[in-house]
Amino acid sequence: MRTAVLLMAYGSPRTPDEVEPYFTDIRGGRPPSPQVLKVLADRYERIGGRSPLNEITQEQAESLERLLGQEHPGDFAVFTGMKHWHPFVADTVAKIAEAGIPKVIGLVLAPHYSKKSIGEYEARILKARDALGANFDLTMVKSWYDEPAFVDLVAQNLKESLDGWDAADPGTCVFFTAHSIPARIVAEGDPYADQLSDSAKVYADAAGISNYTTGWQSESSTGEPWLGPDILVRLGTFAEEGGRRALIAPVGFVADHLEVLFDVDVECVERAEELDIELRRICSPNVDPRFIRALADIVMRYSDPS
Repeated sequence: MRTAVLLMAYGSPRTPDEVEPYFTDIRGGRPPSPQVLKVLADRYERIGGRSPLNEITQEQAESLERLLGQEHPGDFAVFTGMKHWHPFVADTVAKIAEAGIPKVIGLVLAPHYSKKSIGEYEARILKARDALGANFDLTMVKSWYDEPAFVDLVAQNLKESLDGWDAADPGTCVFFTAHSIPARIVAEGDPYADQLSDSAKVYADAAGISNYTTGWQSESSTGEPWLGPDILVRLGTFAEEGGRRALIAPVGFVADHLEVLFDVDVECVERAEELDIELRRICSPNVDPRFIRALADIVMRYSDPS
């Protein structure tokens, strides 16, 4: 039975002109104010004018399809769908339905589960399927932060990034981060925060790291409390306690995009300079063959749950 793998990501504007409609979609059709739009445009300008997320996601999908094709010829077709930009998830669902593929594996390029993230992607697939009257079976990957090949990749990247730093020195600390979400969601029983804590321990143990903590990043201004402390606050506390070397591991993300290239590589770097902290970041998985291997392993496990 042929299976479609729907690889999903948040999406990103491809040109400066797309920043406003992109964030209008994120805001449910409400355009950002001129002041907010300028802040957003300035952030993209600081990282070269655009985010490479869409291209990286497409390359990840193509690499995954090649690997699956080599190992399981004719069994899988890999599609991409974006939450807030082209190709939208609904548009890709229509392509899958038109192709008559009877089974779909939904795989979001975010390792941890939250109803705010993975749950919303799943809802979009189901809404599009029902609107089309399609009848494919959907298997949704809820979380995969503990996939063995992914754990190995993160552990290897941590060791390489430490590069001479003594992980046992209290002046050195690894900060595992993920995108913050409204605190009320976790208060309602969402496992997102617990999964970040669990994944930090899994990765640190695999890399032999004892000094580590977690932090949140990329909080949006919605007028309600979000999960914290923010990574910028964490860095300040670390410096006050005598910390001098910080390695940021943004494990909630698997591609270079605004939340990594600006929130970490610009904001955190500038904050570290103010605090006289030496700061490094682990490499994003992007299209690393080891990451594609991990994605293939996930697909195979969910294609045959037995």
